[in-house]
This record gives sequence, C-alpha cells and structure tokens, in this order.
Amino acid sequence: MSDNTNRWKIVAIGAMLVLALVCIGFALASGNKDTGAAEDADKPAVSGEEALSLWTDGARAKDELISYMEAITDESNPDYIPVERRIAVFDMDGTLCCETDPIYFDHMLYMHRVLNDPDYKASDEELETAEQVFEYIDTGKYPEGLDMTHGRGVASSFKDMKLTDFDLYVKEYRDTPTAGYDGMTKGEAFYKPMIQIIDYLNANDFQVYIVSGTDRYIVRGLVDGTLDIPMNHIIGSDERVKATGQGDEDGLTYTFKPDDELILAGDFQIKTLKMNKVCLIEREIGLQPVLSFGNTSGDFAMAQYTVSNNPYRSLAFQLCCDDLERENGNAEKAEKMVQSCEENGWIPVSMKNDWKTIYGDGVKRKSVPDEEFSREVLESDLAA
Repeated sequence: MSDNTNRWKIVAIGAMLVLALVCIGFALASGNKDTGAAEDADKPAVSGEEALSLWTDGARAKDELISYMEAITDESNPDYIPVERRIAVFDMDGTLCCETDPIYFDHMLYMHRVLNDPDYKASDEELETAEQVFEYIDTGKYPEGLDMTHGRGVASSFKDMKLTDFDLYVKEYRDTPTAGYDGMTKGEAFYKPMIQIIDYLNANDFQVYIVSGTDRYIVRGLVDGTLDIPMNHIIGSDERVKATGQGDEDGLTYTFKPDDELILAGDFQIKTLKMNKVCLIEREIGLQPVLSFGNTSGDFAMAQYTVSNNPYRSLAFQLCCDDLERENGNAEKAEKMVQSCEENGWIPVSMKNDWKTIYGDGVKRKSVPDEEFSREVLESDLAA
C-alpha cells in the first residue's frame, strides 16, 4: 500500500473523529438547553411576590397560594397538576367586587329598572319585589324568598329586550357613581388584590371561572373589560332566551332564522347559590376545580366540593369582610366567616389585614353610617 493511500486514510479517520466530537458537543449543548427549558417550565410563570404586590407581607392567604403555585407547577413535585386540570372558581359579589353599596349590584339594577326607568312601567308584582328590597335596606336582614322573587323580577322586567341591548343597559348603569365612595363608579368597584389573583392564575395556565348568584348576563356586562376572564367562563343565575321571531313556539319546533336576534324570554330558571353552584360547575365545566374563592355561606358548597375527595391538591379561600374603614365591612359576619374557615380547613382572607389597598388610590369611602344607607340613599342613587 502506497504512502499516499495511508496518508488519505489517516486524514479520513481524523475528519471522522472531529465530526463525531462536534456532534457530541452539539448534543450535549442541546441537552443542557432542553434541561434548562424544562427547569424553567417547572417554575411558576411569574414571581408570586411580584404578582401579589398589593398583598401585605406575611398574609397567610398570599403565602399559602404562592407555596401552592410553586408546588403544583413543578413537574418533579408530587403535587404537580397538569395544565388541563388547573381550574379555579370565583364567586363575584363580595369576592371580586363590592357586594353591598348599599345592596347588590343586580338588586340596584333591578330597582333602577322598575322605579326610575322612564321607558318601563313595572307590574304590581315587580313593585312588591322592590318593597322587599327596601325592607332589606331598612333592616339589614335579607327577606326570605327574595332570591327567587328578585330573580323572577329581573327576568320579567327585561322581557323581550335584545341581549345586545341588555348588555349596553348593564354597562350604562355600571358606569354610574357608587353610593358610598368618592372617585369610583359601580363598574370600578373591583378589589384590586383579587384582580391580581386572577392575573397570577392566568399566568400559570389556570382556567378561571366566575360562578355567581347574579344573573349570568348581568355578570357579563359588569366584568367585561375589567377582568381577564372569557365570557364563556361566566356562570350565573339563568333566565331563558329565545329568538325575536319565535313568539310562544317551543324551541324544539322553531328554527332560528337569518333575521332573528336573541332576546330575553322573561322566564327565570335557576338561582346559582349553594348546591346549585356545584351542579352548574359539573354541568358547564365538567371537571372538579382545585381552587375556590368565596365570601358567604352561599359559597360553602362550592368550597367543600373543591376540597373534598379531589385527586389533586386543592384549596378553598373565603374572604372576611372585616374592613370597616375602606370597605362596607361587618365585624360580626367576618368573625363568623373566620370560624367557618377554622371548622372546615379553609383559608380566610382578611380584607383589613391582608390587603395594602382595596380599590386603589383616589378612592375614598364616604362618611356614611350604615344606618344612613336607607331607601332615601338608594332612591337618590337610582335617580343620579
């Protein structure tokens, strides 16, 4: 064999060795890159401390949620929850926004419709329901049966209104000033620390739902543009809808026509409180939530459902209305809620101690004693 042949063999072997080393180095580099990406994927998308900047240092609810998020987003952690099962449910009134100023938003909207809307003439039954609402304002006690009579009243008083027009009606009313605060409209009366919770969950691939006792279409109009929650993730009390040309024909025989629009049919169907919340979660979500946020006994069933026999680590939070200066708090109700949390293993949220702010700068609660939240105050607010 010639020297030239040997020389070419040596060159070829050397080239093969160099190529092999390059390939090995590239593979190691890619492996390190993938590992780094995996490590990054194991961590929450955002820092909990940064995301929850409006929560006070040492707040139990904040610390528990951050610890929870770090565990359930870490694939190496036994508490890891796959993205498709990261589901959180929130009540709305008193959990995400001001509950009573002086009454619920949907009650105020109803009263505005039947008492102050010049384009609507209320029925005797609707006016009787308005008197029940006034009784609630005057006494502070929620009349028995008002949930159902108010639900029927909302349905009947907006009967035959197009859904698009109803949405505008809700939004126009939400833009009116609050009764008990300066510098804020009804639609701005959302708790900023709770908005941070929603943003924190969204950043970590949670599906966030509202499950409210307020009419579904009212909730849509109220939260639109404020909360980063899709309209199809809003569950609320329900009334029937139909097509403009449907009349009294049953939906099983009527076919939607090209010139049809959806209108409110005037029939109240379900009040989404207590066990009804659980039923609608199962019906519309189909998966058990792993996080629940509420503020009254109407949310207890939802909280219990979330943490009972759950295949994944789960938590329930309950807000306590203990802030009497920045919010329309109630010390007695707050104390009862703390006790309920202790008895059930839920996590209490102190509006007074856990939040640096409630509504943000520029918003101040008026010096209006609770007893002055009378029908006169409401009538003045309705007429504004």
